Order: sequence, then C-alpha cells, then structure tokens
Amino acid sequence: MMDALLADTEACTAARIARPDDDPAETLARISWGVIAEPGDGVAGALIAQLGTVEALRVAVEDSRFALSDRVIGEAQRRWRPRARPRAVMESLRGAQEVGARLMLSGDEQWPESLDDLGDHAPVLLWVRGDAGRLVAPERVSIVGARAASAYGESVAAEFAGDLAASGTLVVSGGAYGIDGAAHRAALGVGGGTVAFLAGGVDRAYPAGHQQLFERIQTTGAMVSELPCGAAPTKWRFLARNRLIAALGMATVVVEAGWRSGSLNTAGHAAALGRPLGAVPGPVTSAASAGCHRLLREYDARCVTSTADVRELLGMDASIGGGGGGGGAERVDPDQIRLLDAMSTRTARSSTELARIAGLSEARVRALLGLLSLEGRVGDDGAGWRLRTR
Repeated sequence: MMDALLADTEACTAARIARPDDDPAETLARISWGVIAEPGDGVAGALIAQLGTVEALRVAVEDSRFALSDRVIGEAQRRWRPRARPRAVMESLRGAQEVGARLMLSGDEQWPESLDDLGDHAPVLLWVRGDAGRLVAPERVSIVGARAASAYGESVAAEFAGDLAASGTLVVSGGAYGIDGAAHRAALGVGGGTVAFLAGGVDRAYPAGHQQLFERIQTTGAMVSELPCGAAPTKWRFLARNRLIAALGMATVVVEAGWRSGSLNTAGHAAALGRPLGAVPGPVTSAASAGCHRLLREYDARCVTSTADVRELLGMDASIGGGGGGGGAERVDPDQIRLLDAMSTRTARSSTELARIAGLSEARVRALLGLLSLEGRVGDDGAGWRLRTR
C-alpha cells in the first residue's frame, strides 16, 4: 500500500498540498492509518509508537513480521488489511480539499497536547474545519449531556456555556441535539469559542438538523474529527469520539444524563484521565438526571450548580479531580458494537463484508455472529447475515 501511494504522482502531490513542509510518505502513512484503523485502536497506537508511522503501516498491511505478540498483531492485521486500499486514501484527501478541511498531526504548533494523554489510544491525525487555534485555548471545559434533554437541562447548559465562553473559556462538546447543541449555541451567542468533535467525517453534518449550527461553529470555532471525510457516524464511533471530548477539556461537566446515557462514557474517560469531573443535579424524580445522580453517588463527581462551581473545577489540580470512582461508563464489548453497527435488518451481508465494514478480522466476526445468533439478535437466512427485529 505504501509503495503504491508513493508511486502515485497524484497522491504525492495531494499530500504536499495538505502538508507542504512534511515528507509525503509520513503524511500518506498517517492518512492511511486513519482509513484502516478505527478510532482509539490501541494496537495501532502501540505499533506506531514502536516502529514509526511509515514502517508500522508496512508491517500492518504488507509484512509478515510481528512487532508485538503474534496473536495481538496477527488479529490486528486481519482487521486492517481488508481496508488497505490506496484509493480510499485519495478519496480522503479529495474530500478534505473539497470542504477546506485542514490535516493536523502530532507535533504541529496547534496540536492539542492534552490528547496525547490518551497514550496508545490517542488519535493519529485530526481533520479540522474552522479555526484550529481554538484547540490550544488556555482554558477549556467539556460540557456534555442527554440528546433528549429537558428544558431545565438545556437552560443550565446554555447558562454555563455562555458565561464561561464570554470570559474566554473554550466550550467543547459533541455537536449532538440536546445539551451539546445548547452549549455550542450559547458559546456562539456571546461571541466565544467552541469546538465540536464529530463521530463521522467533518464533511458530514450529523445530525442533519444541526447543519446551520455547524456552519456557525466553523466561523469562530472548529469542527474536528479523526475520521476521513465521507466516514459515516456509527454507535461505536460516537463512543470512541467521547474520549477526545474528555481529553481536550481541562474538566468535564455532565449537565443532564439518563441512567445509561452515552455521556457517562465521556465521564468515564475524563475520570480515567484524571480530569476533574462535575455533574449537575436534577429533580430526584427525573429519569433525565438519573445518570448525573449516579456520577455523584458512585464516581466521586463534584456537584455543580453554578458557573462558579465549574471555574472551581477548572482550577483544580488533575490529581485531585473527580476520577477516583469506578471509571464512569458500563463495560461494553466494542467489537460487538462495531459489528452491530455494520449490520442491517434489510441487507444481508457475508462475514467477509461485515469484517471489512466493521474493521474486525473475519474470525472475530464469525465468533461474534455465533454469540449474537444464540441471543437471537442476528440471523443467517442463506443470503447472508441480518439483524433480527425484536
């Protein structure tokens, strides 16, 4: 794959346009990793740290040498190689050029070093639309919460985000409906900065109802993704995206969240990173605040009821932040989520096709299909595998 890209004049030219001062091989290798590996792939991160980006890519898709244990790297190769297509790298570059997305790599002046705290799970690159300088704002807070937010939750999120952004604090969130949208809009409303991390490519407005909001964010803030342009958001990618929201913020505040809300996943990442964690209490009868109460009770989150409380969180030393509790989100099998994301109730797909879409090895897909079949969640009708409706 690497040799094919370097022999492609168009690919090398596009790489030089995207990164004029860098070696095209390094640029193309980074983009290739963004194509073949799912966000947060720790094996990919470890391989890159050990061998460097270019050589790690050769091992991943071309060589039979194993840099890690045979089982670990062998399994990873089987999920990476079905995606190793030079054309996908070119499509990623063209898509970025069409929407004016900037490619950022670790070591850039505006690369947010706080993302490196993720270790092997740190992003290998970022695609940014808007003001990349916002990512290195001196004070940053992540505000997250339920999509199906109540009027109370949206009001609190807007009050916090507006007050903080007006004084220069960057508001970080995920661009979703509900609490995320309220936080972004409030920051924009006072002329402040805000960053939205997306679970798909930066060329795709998701949710579609936030198209105008995303256009506004690009004018004074930034839309960011580690996925190539054209990539679709999936449940697994939303969960993986949450680690970036938690890592960029100097503190994370959960405004409103149900008992099993995805916002608890973000809180879990913040706790694991040692970031201060706050939760806004709600009515004890409100299911929309049950997750916040859970964070306060089980995960040592700080009770946040005002902007002053948020500023206190931002001033706390990370070592005494709200990270002492059990880690935030409930444990889930990420491979199972990725496989289910790749499946449909209408379209039958073979295990080989599912492996390519989900970014898993075919052997792993077959094993998961067997378990899911026993649970009655999927079925093989002879034409291929489909999701079963419940």
